[in-house]
Amino acid sequence: MKIKLEYVWLDGYKPEPNLRSKVKIVDYESVKNAFLDGNFPMWNFDGSSTLQAETGNSDRLLKPVRHYAPPNFINSNDPVYVLCEVLNPDGTPHHSNKRSEIGEGFEDLWFGFEQEYFIREEVNGNILGHKRNILKGQGEYYCGIGHNVVGRPFVEEHLNMCLHYGINITGTNAEVALGQWEYQVFSQGKLKGGDDLWMTRYFLFKIAEKYGYHIELHPKPITHGEWNGSGLHTNFSTDMMRIDGNEKYFMALFNALESRHEDHIKAYGSNNHLRLTGEYETQAIDKFSWGVSDRGASIRVPISTASSWMGYLEDRRPASNADPYRIVKVILDSLRFAEKLMTMKNHMSDTNIDDLSEKFGTLSNDELLNEYQNDEEYELTSEMMESKANTTPEEIKFNLNGK
Repeated sequence: MKIKLEYVWLDGYKPEPNLRSKVKIVDYESVKNAFLDGNFPMWNFDGSSTLQAETGNSDRLLKPVRHYAPPNFINSNDPVYVLCEVLNPDGTPHHSNKRSEIGEGFEDLWFGFEQEYFIREEVNGNILGHKRNILKGQGEYYCGIGHNVVGRPFVEEHLNMCLHYGINITGTNAEVALGQWEYQVFSQGKLKGGDDLWMTRYFLFKIAEKYGYHIELHPKPITHGEWNGSGLHTNFSTDMMRIDGNEKYFMALFNALESRHEDHIKAYGSNNHLRLTGEYETQAIDKFSWGVSDRGASIRVPISTASSWMGYLEDRRPASNADPYRIVKVILDSLRFAEKLMTMKNHMSDTNIDDLSEKFGTLSNDELLNEYQNDEEYELTSEMMESKANTTPEEIKFNLNGK
């Protein structure tokens, strides 16, 4: 029996990659074990056509990392989607492969992405519904019904396809501008979150072909009038945040997020300065703030989290076109830095976390250790010095030198 495997990957275009795909027809018997162990066959493609190779050495490898199969696909004509990383011919990750850069640790990380987008008509480029002579204020379209909404059949087909393929899409709604929609994806695992979001985008683009639509992920496609842009609000939590959280830890995390604000903005999508203006439910791009139930802040703290200092946070800075793998990585880096700040603070009771954050900025773990080794205020334990190269942030121990 023949089945269709549709391989999906990200190309090398900048500032954000595009999705690519091609179909492989295989005998089911030759790949049936892959549906249990995930070991689908490697494949290759012409990287010179995707900005991932030169013509003289153009083959690049596709390494399957996750598959999405519908129920009863053997008896249907539905393809199995195989999401892939791009590798060099020697098997090393290609420099465009941001998924491979996420790193180790924080296996308990949960992500919830809120993907906003506009629908354009392919034939003329107009945002769907915006040829009307009179447009109401944007608030009237939020979660609208009837004449206050456009594109619902397309949106519901996308929702059903995500569910059909086992993606944990948790909801969808019309957004504040006519022709603007949002859906939410919740995933457990730092890699699965990005994988699932890219796959939902793939479904979005593929279904749009049938309707004659173009999906607009630009964060501010309408620059005239009083209209919101589109974001990719990112909700995240770890076991520490959900179960063992306390106010001191969240204050350290806010400091880490603030001290690394520029790194976050660099990873949060192009043209985001058009959206993050300090208006329309955003904080200005050059400022950082957090606030309880504040949708004008960089980081919104839900009331449920602030009431006990246990729960999740919403990062409202990412643009709708951002690469979720880059989002995951930069948030992980800030979580690691927050742990370093907490570890240092626990061993320096009279030291303010704000001072630590400003002093040590975005140093890597090894750089941080070297900095402390040369800092007169602090002394590493002898045990720490012996195992410096292999030390993780959780293992860092400092003694106040009594200066």
